Amino acid sequence: MGFQSVLSFAHKLVSERLQPGESAIDATAGTGADTLFLAGICGARGHVYAFDIQPQALQLTQTRLDKESKLRLSPVTLLLKSHADMGAALPPETNGKIGAVMFNLGYLPASGADQAVITSPHSTIPALEQALELLRPRGVLTAVLYPGHSGGREEAAIVEAWAAALSQGRGQALVYRQLQKPDSPYLIAVEKK
Repeated sequence: MGFQSVLSFAHKLVSERLQPGESAIDATAGTGADTLFLAGICGARGHVYAFDIQPQALQLTQTRLDKESKLRLSPVTLLLKSHADMGAALPPETNGKIGAVMFNLGYLPASGADQAVITSPHSTIPALEQALELLRPRGVLTAVLYPGHSGGREEAAIVEAWAAALSQGRGQALVYRQLQKPDSPYLIAVEKK
């Protein structure tokens, strides 16, 4: 049967912690898969905020959302902003009340997308710090890392070091990774204390 993929495992961790009616963040909207997933869990009374710096990513996300029944999804706010700006972009009343924040780092995996536009530690680390502050106690942060592309290994190492350095009073961090394939995607998750 095999183990779950890193994306499936990230979804599992979030689905076990995020409750209907809560707010959540897709820090890197990309093609909208995580945005749709979060909107389904949060439901009609919740809210999802999705960030991306590329208009194409937000268009792909909106197209994905438009194919679904609006009755079962939470409202979604698409923000053409860096994930590093999430703290300032969200309503103040969300601070400390977000149920989950999902990151899918790397580049936009879409036809015609500029794969030279990638996430980088100079924006990702501030975004992770902000995400941790925005989470409620026992909220979860997931970050899928892609060491197999140019710049990916460096970002993955810095994100992993950030998670390892967190005090246990702030959160509990884990890594989910296939050890035999060092270039394969892997997951870092943090549950806020």
